[in-house]
Amino acid sequence: MIPKYRKAFNESFSEEKYAEFIGELEAGYRPVPIRFAETPIFLPDAFKEKLIDAGAEILRIIKNPDFKAQTENAIPAEWFVPGENDHPHFLAFDFAVCRDQGGELVPRLIELQGFPSLYAFQMHLAETYIKVFQLEDIAHLTPFFNGMDSVSFTELLREVILGPCQPEEVALMDVNAAEQKTAIDFFVTAGILGIPVLSLTDIFQEDKQLFYLKDGQKIRLKRIYNRLIFDEVANQQDLFNQSFDPREELDIEWITHPNWFYRISKYTMPLLKNEFVPETTFVSELQEIPADLENYVLKPLFSFAGMGVIIDVTEQDITDIQQPENWILQRKVNYEPIVQAPDGLIKAEIRLLYLWPDGKEPTLCINLARLSRGKMIGVRYNQDFDWVGGTVGLMESLN
Repeated sequence: MIPKYRKAFNESFSEEKYAEFIGELEAGYRPVPIRFAETPIFLPDAFKEKLIDAGAEILRIIKNPDFKAQTENAIPAEWFVPGENDHPHFLAFDFAVCRDQGGELVPRLIELQGFPSLYAFQMHLAETYIKVFQLEDIAHLTPFFNGMDSVSFTELLREVILGPCQPEEVALMDVNAAEQKTAIDFFVTAGILGIPVLSLTDIFQEDKQLFYLKDGQKIRLKRIYNRLIFDEVANQQDLFNQSFDPREELDIEWITHPNWFYRISKYTMPLLKNEFVPETTFVSELQEIPADLENYVLKPLFSFAGMGVIIDVTEQDITDIQQPENWILQRKVNYEPIVQAPDGLIKAEIRLLYLWPDGKEPTLCINLARLSRGKMIGVRYNQDFDWVGGTVGLMESLN
């Protein structure tokens, strides 16, 4: 998207460098079952500013005092967790790269979440692109916003996740944590912060307190950096009997509280009305089914990684829905192919990643990006192509 950098990168690219990049990325970690793109995205200043403005518009709604009341029905009763705090510690906003009627590149919101993403890993990913492809030779590029660098970003990440606790009192938790596709982020995070990575069943409960064993010694947990999506264990709730049930009153602090996963999600989309957000309606609130359904996409509220999304919507798809309050109909956005690969142009999506420390304002820190040739942008839908997959946006540094 910055032509001079794209030209320089493509001219110097080789498959040998890409293999070196993957080797460097995975060095010290087990192989990652995710496809990473051959290239970063070079984000121009004008588009970066539009991304910042788009994110600010969403933040304005989330920070509204009425937001909790507006999203009270977002949390499924069977997954409500007590002890919710005032705000999420993490925010992620996904934007498609599109063109407006005047031909300018613009971001269009696709989804959003009040849940952690690959914060630590994206720093590692950006550093690896810059090192292996020698990008420091063409410009001083950064994946960070707001003048941040790796030091200030790490300090803020530490403040949000650890707070006043010692590293051993905080655990990153997921179900079968080491087996998750995104486990590399878990272990990069652990390396930076010194916290343990635990599976759900590594944790046990005594009264209202939670513990784990380290070298045979019982360690009390005070915070959980939560990476567990409850939908993933809906059919494995016996795991709670082997560990603890998050829906009980517990003496634990959640970073971030699980209820925010539902509050800030596809459920939030119909509440957002601005130029960066496509028209979105709860199916239960449709006055009539649009005649031009080819211009819409149908999404279940409670799903992840694009599962259950219907791209080519029919009237029958809508009338067959059993719980219309749990689905949204969203006007499609037209991704503009803008990243030049050796054999053509590729579509892109940018995820803005915010950290929100207790007692402070949310801060836009870093980004995640994905390249796609298929109908769906997610990594799982692009396994059989090249020059697609997970990547990062690099911008000209202000420093």
